[in-house]
Amino acid sequence: MKKLFQSAAQALKGVVKDDQLLAVGGFGLCGIPEALIEALKDSGVKNLTVISNNAGVDGFGLGKLLETRQIKKMIASYVGENKEFERQYLAGELELEFTPQGTLAEKLRAGGSGIPAFFTKTGVGTLVAEGKELREFDGETYVMERSLLPDVSLVKAWRADQSGNLQFRLTARNFNPAVAMAGKICIVEVEEVVETGAMDPDQIHLPGIYVNRIVCNPNPEKRIEKRTITEKAGV
Repeated sequence: MKKLFQSAAQALKGVVKDDQLLAVGGFGLCGIPEALIEALKDSGVKNLTVISNNAGVDGFGLGKLLETRQIKKMIASYVGENKEFERQYLAGELELEFTPQGTLAEKLRAGGSGIPAFFTKTGVGTLVAEGKELREFDGETYVMERSLLPDVSLVKAWRADQSGNLQFRLTARNFNPAVAMAGKICIVEVEEVVETGAMDPDQIHLPGIYVNRIVCNPNPEKRIEKRTITEKAGV
C-alpha cells in the first residue's frame, strides 16, 4: 500500500470533510503538523471539532483555523496563548470542552488501545465531572471518562520509512503518538522519509500499522512560542 503523498493537500484529499472530529498532535507550537494544518485551512472544510492540547497561537498552528472559523468546537486542556480563541469563546461563537491534560492524553491513548472508557480521580468535585458517571473504589470517588476516537488524526514526526514506521524527535513526541493511535485515519507530516528497513527497529517509536498517509515537509518553520533570553554580565 502506497503511503507517501507528494503534498499535504494530496494527503488530505478525499479524507477530510465537514463536521468531522479531528485530533491534532503537538504541545504549544512544538511538534505541530504545520503543513497539514495549512492544507486543512486551504481545503475549506468547516464545522470541525478539534482535539488538541491547545489551539495554537494567533495566526499560526490551529490559530489559523480559528481565524477562518473552520473550527466549531475545541476539546483541549490549555488555550491561554490565543486571543482569537478567547474572543470567540467569550462571545459564544466557539464551543469548548475543557479537559485536564493528563485525562486528555489518556482519552486518546485509551481510544487507540480499544478501551472505551476509564475511571480517574482527576476532576471529581469540579465542573469537569458534571454530567458524568461517578463510582467509588476503595473509599475514593472516581469519574468515568470516555475515550476519544477521532475520524482523522494529523500528526508530526521527525522521520518515517515507506511503511509508515515513525521516529519522533525529543519533546516533539508529546501528544503525537497517542493522537496517531486514536485516529481512524492517520496522516503524518515528517521531515525525512527513508526506505523501509533503513531505521533500527529499536529506534522506531510508533509502528506503521497506525499510519495511513505520509507527506514530507523537509523545512518546517518550527516557530518558537516564546523566546526568553537570560542576560549575563559582560556579554
